[in-house]
Amino acid sequence: MNKFIPNDYKKNIFDINYEQLKKNNIKCLVFDLDNTIGLIDEMIISENSLNLLNKLKNDFIVVIISNNTSKRISKFCSEDIEYVTFAMKPLPKGFNKIKKKYNLKNNEMCIIGDQLMTDIIGANMFGAYSILVDPLGEKDLKITAINRYIENKIIKKLSKKNILERGKYYE
Repeated sequence: MNKFIPNDYKKNIFDINYEQLKKNNIKCLVFDLDNTIGLIDEMIISENSLNLLNKLKNDFIVVIISNNTSKRISKFCSEDIEYVTFAMKPLPKGFNKIKKKYNLKNNEMCIIGDQLMTDIIGANMFGAYSILVDPLGEKDLKITAINRYIENKIIKKLSKKNILERGKYYE
């Protein structure tokens, strides 16, 4: 069950303590795209998200990662935001690509996403710091609906053990 437990749990990307991550030697922030940075049907990044990512680039390497296609992500990201497509999360393929490009250690990376089944399991198995955020919207891709069903069962079990509960954020 430990592979499902994030290192941190916040409401959204704006509630994360990035200063603390920097103090903990995190050098690279890897953000999931759909329902973490933007809604699945948004075609361009919101001004608030773009401003945050650009600010974070002063202290971190910032990359958006997705299992989605280049067609989806390239439209969403501006030219100055790096991204990895078809990452195959929770497998390490996309994370390794970022690690190698920037000569990082696994524990210098922080994976931020809204899904236990892809983002958190992937980060934990990879050995990166993991942050779970609530999904921005209720609409998901069809494949994600299956993941959400399994995720809800896991969270229910973890909640009974007082380990992880939706809406009860880590301090």
